[in-house]
Amino acid sequence: MMDELIVRGADHAPLYPILLEDSFDGLRSLVHSLHIDGRKICLVSDSNVAPIYADEVCSLLEKEGFFCVSFTFPAGEASKNLDTVAALYEFLIEYSFDRNDVLFALGGGVTGDLTGFAAATYLRGIRFVGMPTSLLSMVDSSIGGKTGVDYKAYKNMVGAFYQPSAVYINISSLQTLPEREFLAGMGEVVKHGFILDKDYHLFLKKNTAKILAKDAAVLREMIYRSLCIKRDVVEHDPKEKGERALLNFGHTIGHAVEKLNEFSLLHGECVSVGMVAAAELSVLRGYLSRSKANEVMELLRSFGMKTSVSPLERQTLLSVCHRDKKADGAKIKFVLLKEIGQAFLDDEVSDDEIWVAFQTILE
Repeated sequence: MMDELIVRGADHAPLYPILLEDSFDGLRSLVHSLHIDGRKICLVSDSNVAPIYADEVCSLLEKEGFFCVSFTFPAGEASKNLDTVAALYEFLIEYSFDRNDVLFALGGGVTGDLTGFAAATYLRGIRFVGMPTSLLSMVDSSIGGKTGVDYKAYKNMVGAFYQPSAVYINISSLQTLPEREFLAGMGEVVKHGFILDKDYHLFLKKNTAKILAKDAAVLREMIYRSLCIKRDVVEHDPKEKGERALLNFGHTIGHAVEKLNEFSLLHGECVSVGMVAAAELSVLRGYLSRSKANEVMELLRSFGMKTSVSPLERQTLLSVCHRDKKADGAKIKFVLLKEIGQAFLDDEVSDDEIWVAFQTILE
């Protein structure tokens, strides 16, 4: 069974499809619908995902008549840099890839961001297809056209907006996802309910046990609903000039925690603790009730997500927050809550308030 979403551009014209399947079988029809017959395909993956799925995907593509090669890089955030992109450029040059050929990003968020950035910049732009295999990349980074790499430990500082030709999601790949990675992905899932959709928030609360048990039908509905939420946001605001910034709920302090812990914590884990801090900021500034902030904490904990971190030095934390790519001059744009399902931007948060909120997430 296949579900399909269409992402549209500013003129409402279709940009690309997102396909949800229970296997890779649907790739056969997808690749031919993209009118890339006779072109070369480079499957980009990391050292964790490639041993599980690369041979299966390459074999399927080769049976459809495509020349397919596989580029594998070491797994982890440490590889999300310009050196890895340069290695991919060299690989593509060695195999004579031209701008009519295609990259396939098979893996999690690091793979998708890195492959998308390489596609945006190799020969001034070639096509790529997203094939997310982690929950985090399925519901978040695979949709919206954000690509990029880290620069000297500063997250996503080099990048481009560049849309894929298609996104193909094999939901069954979640069954091989390590539990820690799955729970980290839930951070972005629950974020969608917190910021924009109270009914979705209630769905997640009601189905917590089934989600943790990876019930196939519930996972499919969850992923589909998250994709609909993010699709609607990015269609309204493709370049993050307004509403799309709401998707950064939990990310400002989360990114600082991620960097200052030298990326030993997963992105979704850091977003989770960042959401706890952002909820506390919402209370401090008089927008959110204490009971609703507790509800944020309770849902995160019910999914076994991280809600506390080790202490950090005040000035170090604040310095990193102010260098966040979402900062506007001396002001930091925080996404805060007025209610579950009602987020907004606030650029008047003080350093003292950030520090007080951070104290609430200490182990």
